[in-house]
Amino acid sequence: MMNRLESLECITPFAEKVEHKEWLKTNEKLSTLQVNVGTLCNLACKHCHVEAGPNRTEIMPKEVMEACLELVKNNPAFNTIDITGGAPEMNPNFEWFMEESAKLVDRVIVRSNIVILQEEGYTHLPEKFAENKIEVVASLPYYSEKDCDRQRGKGVFRKVISGLQRLNELGYGKDKDLVLNLVYNPGGAFFPPSQESLTKQYKSKLFADYGIVFNSVFNIINNPIGRFGAFLERSGNLVPYMCKLEGSFNESAVENMMCRDQISVGWDGKVYDCDFNQAEGLEIEGKKNIFDLCKDGIEVRNIITGKHCYACCAGEGSSCGGCTTE
Repeated sequence: MMNRLESLECITPFAEKVEHKEWLKTNEKLSTLQVNVGTLCNLACKHCHVEAGPNRTEIMPKEVMEACLELVKNNPAFNTIDITGGAPEMNPNFEWFMEESAKLVDRVIVRSNIVILQEEGYTHLPEKFAENKIEVVASLPYYSEKDCDRQRGKGVFRKVISGLQRLNELGYGKDKDLVLNLVYNPGGAFFPPSQESLTKQYKSKLFADYGIVFNSVFNIINNPIGRFGAFLERSGNLVPYMCKLEGSFNESAVENMMCRDQISVGWDGKVYDCDFNQAEGLEIEGKKNIFDLCKDGIEVRNIITGKHCYACCAGEGSSCGGCTTE
């Protein structure tokens, strides 16, 4: 998909669009280490940019996890470890890695599809999340059963609701140390509404119907890669969608792009500027793996960009933490 995107002559190369060229470099010190511990997942969601699913076999080995922890120890500016997948819980060393991460930094995020927490072998994890004060980021593309199941699979919505209610019972969304955020992804080739308005809608609807409380909703604009990119091509929407992304380019969103403040580590230890670049195999400038970074240190680097980057800088901006211009 990346070659396909870059070949679209009607779309301006992203780096050329950015006037503040200094924003195409990383910050001097980075705060977030994002770790993709594997693409194995119990679901196969239509919007998934890493194309995770039950048939994927990529699993981060423990030695790569150990190197990630070493890098954090050697770089005290890191204050966040962001654990993602796939379903990260399905990595056999997930629980160990989560607990060791919680010993090192104040903020550990686990990005969960929530459904996995109700499957055999994983039902104890909500309690482990609470014990370690893990920030849970839960995927819930919409607050209606029909729309959610169309995007993620039949029966998923009800399981997510049950899982969120269990997290609420443990104090998530209520206790200030137990943060529960939800993620909204559009179900098609359109942009999300404003993050503020969507959060209000979610809070009103989920509490009224299911008694669920949470902290925030993160808006994430669908990136035109992975399964969503394939859908755009099949449906003839790739060019119109890319034109819409470029036409909605917001220069002010570039300054706070997540790639400026993090390193993203793949299951095999290769390193990237962000999870989207990881999905496309676009490794960072300079040192190419976590082991070299541990040995030689982290330096300011130029960010590797592509036309898919427009998805992070359209409208309010979009990142793994929601909009970037609020």
